[in-house]
Amino acid sequence: MNNKMGDKIKVALTCPASIPAVQFGGILFLGTHIAEQLGKNGHDVSIFTTDLDFANNTNTFNKNLPRNEKLEFFNIKRSHVIFKLKLFFINPGMYNLIKNDKPDIIHAIGIRGFQALISALVSKFNNIPLIISDQGGLFTHPDFNKGVINKILYGLQEPIIKFIINQSNKIIVANEYEKSIFKKYTNDEKICVVFNGINYQELIKPVNDFKIKYNIEKKFILFLGRFNSVKGIDYLLKAYSQIVSEQTSKKIILVIMGVDFGYQKEMKDLIDKLNLKNEILLLKKPSREDVISAYHSCEFLVLPSRWELSPLTPVEGFACKKPTISSKLHGIPHVIEDGITGLLVDPENTLDLTNAIKKLLENPDLVKQMGENGYKKVIEVFNSEHMTKKILEVYKSVIN
Repeated sequence: MNNKMGDKIKVALTCPASIPAVQFGGILFLGTHIAEQLGKNGHDVSIFTTDLDFANNTNTFNKNLPRNEKLEFFNIKRSHVIFKLKLFFINPGMYNLIKNDKPDIIHAIGIRGFQALISALVSKFNNIPLIISDQGGLFTHPDFNKGVINKILYGLQEPIIKFIINQSNKIIVANEYEKSIFKKYTNDEKICVVFNGINYQELIKPVNDFKIKYNIEKKFILFLGRFNSVKGIDYLLKAYSQIVSEQTSKKIILVIMGVDFGYQKEMKDLIDKLNLKNEILLLKKPSREDVISAYHSCEFLVLPSRWELSPLTPVEGFACKKPTISSKLHGIPHVIEDGITGLLVDPENTLDLTNAIKKLLENPDLVKQMGENGYKKVIEVFNSEHMTKKILEVYKSVIN
């Protein structure tokens, strides 16, 4: 490689999904935010990904999506998925797409995906530097310990992940918690901490008035995320049920927005069991416009997860000056400062969560101050411009 500092860099970003499958979540937005900022800075960027479609599920792959889509600041180059096993989307055509593109550097996001394996193979056989970002916590996610089949599948995946880690030149992690996970597999010098950032400009002004659109007359609190047991929706519902039984319930409703990742039926059953059907607005497969307007219209967010690495939803809430109540574990305290930008509660503690929700409902000035603190944090740290600047420094250190 003969790139010099400040020269235009040709970057291949790889990810299991990209636009239009926005419901895939954090790593999709991370990839597009990096690509957009790099493109704005004059670099040649392509996202190599699958043809997962906008059907808001993980099963729809659409051959009619453009194979090479040119957006304002970057390209998306898709190849078809011929087989899937859970979230392992096999699209072997991506190998030649990256190889023939001849990038200066490859950056794989989501290393448990097939796309990271392809990235590592292209890197190895074509002598192209490889950067990896996971965002999945390797094998720390609770789902990995559910059932014998899962344990076998993830056991088989471990040597692949070790190969990807060994092939990489640098590993970008979102916080010290994720760094501690990777230190079990590699040396400290290989790991760089870069906080995740968002394009907060796209969140500043809502497209519609969420309350008017959904005929909401009360104040509301918001849960936004995948309908998965790991998100702690069950004990959010139990905490909310306690609030409903008190005077506070007359002032608010709970809005739950997201996409089913295996927990939707159980969630609905629990809502019925707790007699909460008339106290909750449930929105499945929400549009991005509705998500942004919900951020602006809610009082605050509640995300009582059992596990998170570096959640982007609270950061998006910060951009709309809304604090978040979440769990005091794993990577969450690296995003939410307890008492400053939100409240952190003991995980799976219904009483603790109930009291935290009541505290914010009863203290609007505190909510406002926390929202302002969160917004300041986004402007200073959790933004895509700051994040991409740090990532670009990592690229250049490897290329040079």
